[in-house]
Amino acid sequence: MRRFVVSMWLCVLCTVLSAHSFTHPGVLHNLKSFEVMKQQIEKKIMPAYGSWMILKAHPCSQFDYELRGPYKVISRDGEYAYTKGNMERDFSAAYQNSLMWMLTGDKRHAEKSLDILTAYADTLQYIPETNDAPLLAGLEGMKIVYAAEILKYTYKEADASSLAKISKMILTVFLPVLENFYAREPYTNGNWGPVATKTYMAIAIWSDNAQMYEKAKDFYLNAHDNGTIKNYISGDTGQCQESGRDQGHPQLGLGAMATICEMAWIQGDDLYSALDNRLLKGYEYTARYNLGYDVPYVVWKDITGKYSDWQSISSHSRGSFKPVYEIVYNHYVLRKHLEMPYTKEVLDKIRPEGFERDQPAFGSLLFWNK
Repeated sequence: MRRFVVSMWLCVLCTVLSAHSFTHPGVLHNLKSFEVMKQQIEKKIMPAYGSWMILKAHPCSQFDYELRGPYKVISRDGEYAYTKGNMERDFSAAYQNSLMWMLTGDKRHAEKSLDILTAYADTLQYIPETNDAPLLAGLEGMKIVYAAEILKYTYKEADASSLAKISKMILTVFLPVLENFYAREPYTNGNWGPVATKTYMAIAIWSDNAQMYEKAKDFYLNAHDNGTIKNYISGDTGQCQESGRDQGHPQLGLGAMATICEMAWIQGDDLYSALDNRLLKGYEYTARYNLGYDVPYVVWKDITGKYSDWQSISSHSRGSFKPVYEIVYNHYVLRKHLEMPYTKEVLDKIRPEGFERDQPAFGSLLFWNK
């Protein structure tokens, strides 16, 4: 049965490719972006240079990184939960070495990234449908697709055979988990939707699949799910669906939404401005509260009906900032000349942005003045 499903997905993917012209590499960054980053590094321009120093020193950025896997089965929970920490580090190393390759030109980084991806492509068989499967596919799949996209279009030694194996892993192991998530009735808190969608959109770009790309955009804008721009963020105040849960998860959701918007921006589509720049409002509300200011709060009636009993905004992890702020500040303030005073105050506290396992991270370099 599994072989049939895999074959079916390959056939479907082959038939829905269109003549839509995608920018490559186009998963978060294009070649112009990397040229700007390299100039910032060379001239030691802050805050970009500060993020570069953190990236450069991180254990997962080293060309001699020692692979922890690969595994035949990976999972965040259940029987194979023991793979979680190691495979997350491996995929971070593939992602960060692809960045290091682009920023240093040292082929050893490209080779390390390719070695990690091909090792998993040769070994990984499936992701079991445990509770956390969509999160795994979304959080880790993004790193894999980003690195693969970079290598495919910039590293000449990435041979067709290796890229084909990596592509098969992406399309037959990770993608079906995301499709299964989309096919279900809404059942999760809102961060899950954009986490899944950022990788779904990345796979669409990798595959030159316009139908998938449009599906990702439509989910972000219109899906019947807690994880859409209209259902996750209040248009009146910027309160997030998970603001009553804690302060970490809203930042996870907002960061994933920003990632989607940045990918779409590179492809010529403006999702940032959706619903009167509602993403900006969500960031400002969250930044304001976590800086210690008061914010309005109403009991949220979520799409599933399962998460509607938080009576007040949660102070759990208040003041702990994830590195997800530069990406939106770059767009709304530096590109569009809008105001984000609370986001700016956050950045004044945390710059330069550093590592975060579940986000692109290193934002003061990757998303500053692009």
